[in-house]
Amino acid sequence: MTFEEYQKKSRETAIYPNVGSNYIYPTLGLCGESGEIAEKVKKVLRDGNGTFTVEGLAELKKELGDVIWYISQLASELRFSLDQIAEENIQKLQSRKDRKVLHGSRDNR
Repeated sequence: MTFEEYQKKSRETAIYPNVGSNYIYPTLGLCGESGEIAEKVKKVLRDGNGTFTVEGLAELKKELGDVIWYISQLASELRFSLDQIAEENIQKLQSRKDRKVLHGSRDNR
């Protein structure tokens, strides 16, 4: 499945207030799901000595799917293509690699 296909199919499942003009809902959902991932990883460090169980990996995979869904909805709300976002991100990272500035803390390096 391509990003474009995912974005179109996931949009069919978008049921929230003012779909099409509500970037706030998917932004907040993205934050919440990202927090759930962080919690699961934290508990692996605390309870699993840094080692994932098969069940833990399955749960993390589901949460990653939820993150992708919210990213897709936010992109759609802002009229961005996931394919274009991914392409531009790879171009940015490749440029940083070529210029040997992958490490660092500035956004525009």
